[in-house]
Amino acid sequence: MPSPSRRQFAATIAAAAAVPAAAAKKPLQPLSPGIKISLQIPTEPSDEDLQFANQLGVEYVNIPTGGERSTLETFKRLKAKVEAAGLKVWNIGNSNVHNMPEVTLNLPGRDKKIEEYKQFLRNLAEAGIYYTTYAHMGNGIWSSERETTRGGASARAFRMETAKGYWVGKVFEPPLTHGRKFTKEELWENYTYFIKQVVPVAEELGIRIGIHPDDPPVPELGGVPRCIFGNFDGYVRALEIANSPNIGVCLCCGTWMEGGKGMGKDVYEAVRAFAKMGKLWKIHFRNVTAPIPYFVETFVDNGYTDMRKLMKTLVEVDFRGNLIADHVPQMVGHRMVGWAYSIGYIKALYASAKAEAGKA
Repeated sequence: MPSPSRRQFAATIAAAAAVPAAAAKKPLQPLSPGIKISLQIPTEPSDEDLQFANQLGVEYVNIPTGGERSTLETFKRLKAKVEAAGLKVWNIGNSNVHNMPEVTLNLPGRDKKIEEYKQFLRNLAEAGIYYTTYAHMGNGIWSSERETTRGGASARAFRMETAKGYWVGKVFEPPLTHGRKFTKEELWENYTYFIKQVVPVAEELGIRIGIHPDDPPVPELGGVPRCIFGNFDGYVRALEIANSPNIGVCLCCGTWMEGGKGMGKDVYEAVRAFAKMGKLWKIHFRNVTAPIPYFVETFVDNGYTDMRKLMKTLVEVDFRGNLIADHVPQMVGHRMVGWAYSIGYIKALYASAKAEAGKA
C-alpha cells in the first residue's frame, strides 16, 4: 500500500495536472548567436544610468522591480525609455513573485501568489518581454554581516554559524524560520503544484523562465530543505517535472561555486550539461572565495574559480543567452566603478575566448 506521503504526492500531481491547458502554444523565439553581455540598472534608471550602459558597450539591460511598481504600465514605460536610449531590455524582475514562501512551503495565500505570478508573466508578454528569472527559496537568501575582499571592498559574506535569511524587508531567523522542519517530499509536492499551473501560461505566451539556484545551496537552512535547486540532480528532476521547453536555467555561477562538491557537478560541467539540454538561458558571472561553510563574494578575477576557463566553456557550448555581472563588491568612489570593472573584465574574457575559438 502506498505511503501517505506518496499518496499525497500523487494527489498533488493529479490536482496540478487538472489545470486547464492553454488553448495554444506560442513558439519560443530563437536566440541569436553570441553572448548578450548585459548591465543591471536601477528600477528607475536615470539618463546617466543608460548613458553608462552605452559607454560600456552593452546591448541589453536587466531591471528589478517590486512593490507597487511591478505593473504592466511600469514595464511598458521602462522598456520604452530603455529603447529610446538605443538599448534593449532582456528582463524585468518582480520581487513580489520571487522567493515566495507561500508557494515554496504551501503557506496561506499560495493560490493567490500563483495567480499573481501568472499575471506577471502576462504583463511581461504584453510589454514585449519574453524572459524572466524565477527563484524558489522558501526563506530568502542567507548572509552574515558584510565583510571586505581585495583592497577593503565591501562584499556579501556567509558564515554558517551567523547567517540569517533575507528577502525584501523580511528576516528569517534560525534555527526554524517557520516554526517547524519541512520534509523534502513537501518541497517537491509544492514545486510540482506550482510549476504545473505556470507551464501552460508560459507556453501560451512564449516566455522562457530561467530558475535560479538556491543561495546559498546548503542542504537545509532554518528547517527548510534546499533539495530542488540546491544541486544538479535536483535541477534535472525539477526540469523533468516541468516537462516544458519554456522552463530552463538561470545559472548563477557564484551560487553554484558556493555549493562546491555538494552540487554534484562543478560549474563548468553544469554549463555543459544544461547547454546540452537546451536549457541554459542566463548566466550570473561572479566569483566567490571558497565553497560553504564560509565564503565572501569577491571580484570576478579574485575567487577560487578560473573565470577564463568558464568563459571559454560558454563559448564552446555556443551559449546564446544573457550574461550579467552580479553582486559586485563596492569599490571606492562612484557606485558604478565596480560595475565598470566587472563588465570590462567580462568583455575582455569574452573577446579572448572568441578569438581562441576562431569566432572573433
